[in-house]
Amino acid sequence: MPAFNNEKKKLQFLRAMLGTCPLFRAENVKNLLKKQLLSISSSCNKARYSSAPFRLAVIGSGPAGFYTAYHMLKEYPPTLVDMYEALPVPFGLVRYGVAPDHPEVKNVQHRFDEVARDPRYAFIGNVQYGKELKVEDLRAHYDAVVFSYGASQDKPLGIQNENDPIENVFFARAFVGWYNGLPQYRDLQPDLTRTDTAIVIGHGNVALDVSRILLTDTEKLSKTDITEYALEVLRKSQIRNVILVGRRGPLQISFTAKELREMMRIPNTRFHTDFDLLKEEISENSEYVSNNRPLKRLMQILESGISNTIGEKSWTLKFLRSPTEFIVRDDDVNSLRPRNIYAVKFNVNKLEGPPEKRVAVSTGVTEEIEGGLVIKSLGYISVPLDGVPFDEKKGTVPNDRGKVLDLDGNEVPGLYVSGWLKSGARGVIATT
Repeated sequence: MPAFNNEKKKLQFLRAMLGTCPLFRAENVKNLLKKQLLSISSSCNKARYSSAPFRLAVIGSGPAGFYTAYHMLKEYPPTLVDMYEALPVPFGLVRYGVAPDHPEVKNVQHRFDEVARDPRYAFIGNVQYGKELKVEDLRAHYDAVVFSYGASQDKPLGIQNENDPIENVFFARAFVGWYNGLPQYRDLQPDLTRTDTAIVIGHGNVALDVSRILLTDTEKLSKTDITEYALEVLRKSQIRNVILVGRRGPLQISFTAKELREMMRIPNTRFHTDFDLLKEEISENSEYVSNNRPLKRLMQILESGISNTIGEKSWTLKFLRSPTEFIVRDDDVNSLRPRNIYAVKFNVNKLEGPPEKRVAVSTGVTEEIEGGLVIKSLGYISVPLDGVPFDEKKGTVPNDRGKVLDLDGNEVPGLYVSGWLKSGARGVIATT
């Protein structure tokens, strides 16, 4: 039986099932509390489908979980899906990770809604795997279990002072969760009034999202589904300059053309970068760029930014910089309170190797970039769960085309994996 730690949790579980199973009647709740909850779920499955069903548990209700459920329900109709989620509501990254000014990206939610309306599907929220649910419970009551809980942890920088209590230094996941309403980040409280410069470490789409939110006029943001408390903070923001810093060069950026083009079109905002380095990299690697259509388009967009010279705000792409230390104000050194970020120290790099395998090598030169807000955006990694094999180096569950393998390479019966947990945190929602 799942290890529910109190009657309230059990009642929440049962209430989540009330709308999907004809066996669950309000007058029976007290009696149901005394039974094994996963056995009840199995009985519910039988009531939802008359013939012998294939019982599937999906752990995680983000894009990977819903795509898995969608394809199983479509390709194998006898499937009955129970989807477990730690949060009270579904959709994961679609609900809490997409920028509020990108409502079109959330259109995929319409397909997820179709899945949720299917009588063969049940959502069980506010239930944590490892606490209320164990792998042995799931395997005893389902024909298969698919782990689709994504990548829930940020990649650290591993630099000096990173683990010290320094104010106004955040992981991108926390900052994005703050303005999107993810419950655990409701009280993040970034201070955007004491500095005019933000440093964003990373050259990926999430870094662009964060930068765009910081620079976009709040009147425009007010017409999106951004949280009211975040909007109030942004209205008082003094941020006028955002510097995005990456360790390699222009050809290694991980932006999509759409995101980069949007940054170039932010009104009243100038664009700065090392245009000499940009032209040099494109010229020296012309064949590589020409044969890579997405990269060629990105380079064209960057080159067009040379004309963005007018505006009260600015954003800058800095290349060939690896962070080494967070620097705090001298007058904060002996304070018992969390110290305020003042600057970030970087190693200046050079590139070695062919364009498709460029590596950044330190030149021995260092540089300090001042900024009173720092967002760390190096990507996400998955975390291990009890009872599930995990490759710490790759940050994924070992698998063969989704079939979970133990650390010796043997198949684990009944366990599967999908999404970022399967392949690593890369790509966009549509490719999950």
